[in-house]
Amino acid sequence: MAKQKTKKTEGKKVQEMASAGCADIDCPVHGNLKLRGRTFKGHVISKHEKRIAIEFERMIYLRKYERYGKTRTKIHARLPKCMEKEIGVGDLVRVKECRPLSKIIHFAFLEKVNNGENKK
Repeated sequence: MAKQKTKKTEGKKVQEMASAGCADIDCPVHGNLKLRGRTFKGHVISKHEKRIAIEFERMIYLRKYERYGKTRTKIHARLPKCMEKEIGVGDLVRVKECRPLSKIIHFAFLEKVNNGENKK
Protein backbone atom coordinates (compact mmCIF):
# COMPACT_ATOMS: atom_id res chain seq x y z
CA MET A 1 0.00 0.00 0.00
CA ALA A 2 2.81 2.42 0.74
CA LYS A 3 4.08 2.08 -2.83
CA GLN A 4 0.68 3.04 -4.24
CA LYS A 5 0.60 6.19 -2.11
CA THR A 6 4.03 7.29 -3.34
CA LYS A 7 2.98 6.71 -6.95
CA LYS A 8 -0.09 8.89 -6.45
CA THR A 9 1.86 11.72 -4.84
CA GLU A 10 4.57 11.40 -7.50
CA GLY A 11 1.91 11.76 -10.22
CA LYS A 12 0.53 14.89 -8.55
CA LYS A 13 4.03 16.37 -8.39
CA VAL A 14 4.54 15.79 -12.14
CA GLN A 15 1.17 17.42 -12.89
CA GLU A 16 2.10 20.45 -10.75
CA MET A 17 5.43 20.80 -12.56
CA ALA A 18 3.71 20.52 -15.95
CA SER A 19 1.31 23.31 -15.00
CA ALA A 20 4.26 25.46 -13.88
CA GLY A 21 5.85 25.08 -17.33
CA CYS A 22 8.50 22.47 -16.50
CA ALA A 23 7.84 18.73 -16.34
CA ASP A 24 11.51 17.88 -15.68
CA ILE A 25 12.06 15.96 -12.42
CA ASP A 26 15.82 16.71 -12.57
CA CYS A 27 15.26 20.49 -12.67
CA PRO A 28 16.81 22.25 -9.65
CA VAL A 29 14.07 24.93 -9.70
CA HIS A 30 10.89 22.94 -10.43
CA GLY A 31 11.98 19.36 -9.71
CA ASN A 32 13.51 17.32 -6.90
CA LEU A 33 17.21 17.74 -7.76
CA LYS A 34 19.25 18.82 -4.72
CA LEU A 35 22.36 20.92 -5.40
CA ARG A 36 25.33 20.66 -3.02
CA GLY A 37 29.09 20.82 -3.18
CA ARG A 38 31.32 22.81 -5.50
CA THR A 39 30.27 25.71 -7.73
CA PHE A 40 32.06 26.62 -10.97
CA LYS A 41 31.74 29.44 -13.47
CA GLY A 42 32.66 28.96 -17.14
CA HIS A 43 31.78 29.52 -20.78
CA VAL A 44 29.43 27.21 -22.67
CA ILE A 45 31.41 25.44 -25.40
CA SER A 46 28.68 23.08 -26.64
CA LYS A 47 24.96 22.67 -26.15
CA HIS A 48 23.03 19.44 -26.48
CA GLU A 49 19.56 18.26 -25.57
CA LYS A 50 19.31 18.40 -21.73
CA ARG A 51 23.07 19.03 -21.41
CA ILE A 52 25.71 21.73 -21.78
CA ALA A 53 29.49 21.52 -21.66
CA ILE A 54 31.35 24.37 -19.98
CA GLU A 55 35.06 25.10 -19.91
CA PHE A 56 37.14 27.25 -17.57
CA GLU A 57 40.81 27.88 -16.87
CA ARG A 58 42.54 27.24 -13.58
CA MET A 59 46.08 27.42 -12.26
CA ILE A 60 47.86 24.25 -11.14
CA TYR A 61 51.29 23.91 -9.55
CA LEU A 62 53.83 22.00 -11.65
CA ARG A 63 56.24 20.49 -9.12
CA LYS A 64 58.84 19.52 -11.71
CA TYR A 65 59.27 23.12 -12.93
CA GLU A 66 58.39 24.79 -9.59
CA ARG A 67 55.92 27.07 -11.35
CA TYR A 68 52.23 27.45 -11.99
CA GLY A 69 50.62 26.59 -15.30
CA LYS A 70 47.21 27.20 -16.80
CA THR A 71 44.98 24.24 -17.60
CA ARG A 72 41.47 24.02 -18.97
CA THR A 73 38.76 21.98 -17.30
CA LYS A 74 35.67 20.78 -19.12
CA ILE A 75 32.47 19.93 -17.21
CA HIS A 76 29.15 18.57 -18.45
CA ALA A 77 26.06 19.94 -16.70
CA ARG A 78 22.34 19.16 -16.82
CA LEU A 79 20.32 21.89 -18.59
CA PRO A 80 16.61 21.77 -17.68
CA LYS A 81 14.02 22.09 -20.44
CA CYS A 82 12.65 25.33 -18.95
CA MET A 83 16.04 27.10 -19.34
CA GLU A 84 17.13 25.83 -22.78
CA LYS A 85 16.05 28.97 -24.67
CA GLU A 86 18.03 31.34 -22.41
CA ILE A 87 21.44 29.69 -22.92
CA GLY A 88 23.61 29.70 -26.03
CA VAL A 89 27.18 28.79 -26.92
CA GLY A 90 29.63 31.33 -25.50
CA ASP A 91 27.51 32.40 -22.52
CA LEU A 92 29.06 32.67 -19.07
CA VAL A 93 27.15 30.37 -16.69
CA ARG A 94 27.38 29.06 -13.13
CA VAL A 95 26.97 25.34 -12.39
CA LYS A 96 26.72 23.51 -9.08
CA GLU A 97 27.49 19.93 -8.10
CA CYS A 98 24.68 17.40 -7.63
CA ARG A 99 24.28 13.64 -7.48
CA PRO A 100 25.48 11.72 -10.57
CA LEU A 101 22.77 12.01 -13.22
CA SER A 102 24.56 9.93 -15.86
CA LYS A 103 28.01 8.65 -16.74
CA ILE A 104 29.38 12.16 -17.43
CA ILE A 105 26.86 14.55 -15.85
CA HIS A 106 27.56 15.39 -12.19
CA PHE A 107 26.63 19.09 -12.26
CA ALA A 108 23.45 21.09 -12.86
CA PHE A 109 22.96 24.51 -14.45
CA LEU A 110 22.37 27.17 -11.80
CA GLU A 111 22.21 30.56 -13.53
CA LYS A 112 23.43 32.69 -16.39
CA VAL A 113 26.05 35.19 -15.23
CA ASN A 114 25.94 38.73 -16.53
CA ASN A 115 29.57 39.63 -17.20
CA GLY A 116 28.96 43.37 -17.77
CA GLU A 117 28.38 43.27 -21.55
CA ASN A 118 24.99 45.01 -21.35
CA LYS A 119 26.19 48.03 -19.33
CA LYS A 120 26.36 51.40 -21.10
